[in-house]
Amino acid sequence: WMLIAIALSSGFFLLLPTLQGAATAGLSPSEAVLSMNREKALVIDVCSAAEFAAGHVKGAVHVPLDELATRLESVAKNKAQPLIMVCASGIRSKRAQATAQKLGYEKVHSLQGGLTAWKEANLPVTKS
Repeated sequence: WMLIAIALSSGFFLLLPTLQGAATAGLSPSEAVLSMNREKALVIDVCSAAEFAAGHVKGAVHVPLDELATRLESVAKNKAQPLIMVCASGIRSKRAQATAQKLGYEKVHSLQGGLTAWKEANLPVTKS
């Protein structure tokens, strides 16, 4: 019975990183571009005003994270339209994704790695 317990626990610990990655993964920059082009996904930048002015995804709508719950419905009226939440590193966009899902939006994604990953993929960034 000890060997069975060791085998099961080692199998669990081998699969743990895969399970954690599936739970925390968002859209990669290339997947986000496909969603924007094919599904007309709306990009919502949840950074601060200063971060947004310094650079953001082209066509992104700025809604700071602390205003998201009150302003999202005026920005994205169709709850079936795909939304891509973006921040500098991908941490705040995960919180924004959870907030949007609580508000009833069906297809909400977070940009994995945030604007940093977007820039590393050499995708267009605009400044305001």
